[in-house]
Amino acid sequence: MTAHRFDPTVLREYDIRGIVGKSLTAADARALGLAYGTMLRRRLGDSVIPRVKVGYDGRLSSPELEQELVAGLVATGATVERSGRGPTPMLYFSVFDDDADGGIMITGSHNPPDYNGFKMMLGKESLFGERIQELGAIAAAGDFAGGAGQVVDRPKKAAYIKRLLQDIENGHYKGRPLRAVWDPGNGAAGEVVCELVKQLPGEHKVINERIDGTFPAHHPDPTVAENLVQLQEEVARGGYDLGLAFDGDGDRIGAVDATGRIVWGDQLLAIYAREVLAAEPGATVIADVKASKVLFDRIAELGGKPLMWKTGHSLIKSKMQETRAQLAGEMSGHIFFKHRFYGFDDAIYAALRLLIAAAAEPGGLTALRDSLPAVVNTPELRFPCAEDRKFAVVPEVHARLKAAGAKVDATDGVRVTTDDGWWLLRPSNTQDVLVARCEAADEAGLERLKRQLADQLRLSGIEPPAL
Repeated sequence: MTAHRFDPTVLREYDIRGIVGKSLTAADARALGLAYGTMLRRRLGDSVIPRVKVGYDGRLSSPELEQELVAGLVATGATVERSGRGPTPMLYFSVFDDDADGGIMITGSHNPPDYNGFKMMLGKESLFGERIQELGAIAAAGDFAGGAGQVVDRPKKAAYIKRLLQDIENGHYKGRPLRAVWDPGNGAAGEVVCELVKQLPGEHKVINERIDGTFPAHHPDPTVAENLVQLQEEVARGGYDLGLAFDGDGDRIGAVDATGRIVWGDQLLAIYAREVLAAEPGATVIADVKASKVLFDRIAELGGKPLMWKTGHSLIKSKMQETRAQLAGEMSGHIFFKHRFYGFDDAIYAALRLLIAAAAEPGGLTALRDSLPAVVNTPELRFPCAEDRKFAVVPEVHARLKAAGAKVDATDGVRVTTDDGWWLLRPSNTQDVLVARCEAADEAGLERLKRQLADQLRLSGIEPPAL
């Protein structure tokens, strides 16, 4: 078969992603199917017919990419089980529920509408890093397996919703029924959320529920405050207890309390940890390097083992398997429950767990948020930086800090601890930016940390915007 070379910019650490019609094409989707099917055949042996789950999100380009991907997989002899349109966690669930050999989700995740891409599983584990480069090498060599596969439509939405509701049906929802607003942001979670809330206790309103790949209401990334403004307004207007938001493919959660405050990813983890550690004393809880010190301290206070790890949903999942952690998460809103669930990142399931926690607290999510120690910090700060430069800047900063005798944790980028608090700088895994965050006990300390960060960026030739 004909060899195929991917644009090198789309073969990222954790997925394959690019701008449709430019760096990512339908031919890439077919080549990926051929390369992935070949990898799976080699892994399982020629006597095994691989079963591969395929799902897709609501982007305008996703149906065509799905068609070409499936054609490539079938040409290698694989059996493709099409899960249909829906959130990425539904695809993950289908692999676990039907014990498939792998899965591929066509999704642009939280990126702009002209992006799309592929998130992949090999068995029940994430396919990332060197294996993504291996797929590129197989395609470039054109050394594909051959065969006559087949396609089976096996929709999973009903089974997925049934599984999501299991915690409710098993009596874990205790306390008062809540009133909540849900915002799928016109993303792939819309249909699932609309069906789900009909079966929940309390009163629920869904906004931006129609799946629309142009994302007319707002960009579907709940880690950006401006994307939560509509949700905050709806919560305030109706006097709701909380609001819940999702990214374009439903694996990142955002939340606001009854006062409209955003409850960030690390604060959500601190809330979830109470229930998990009560059921699993001494369990490991993992958070990425962007998380607040408040979270790590809270895990220890609750009797758990806090573990700071690298940012990246595939890396977090791998670390969970290694440490047998029961809970993990990132500031980006990826939350992973092994306790009563599968261990993959599912924002809709995380929303249900938040409802369970808030219903059991007399003051709801607002009281849970108020129970956390007060610190001042920045949200994620993002500085534009060319792809070929962003990975060089952090080692430069690290070398200067080490020479100056600073206290640096290099787990992922540089996390610098001072008497005021800490600041972080690391390259983004998914965008052409550097990511930073600062946290201190008071505003004066925060300003000093931000100045230190800005000084280091300037020394590497990057002029930071006003912090």
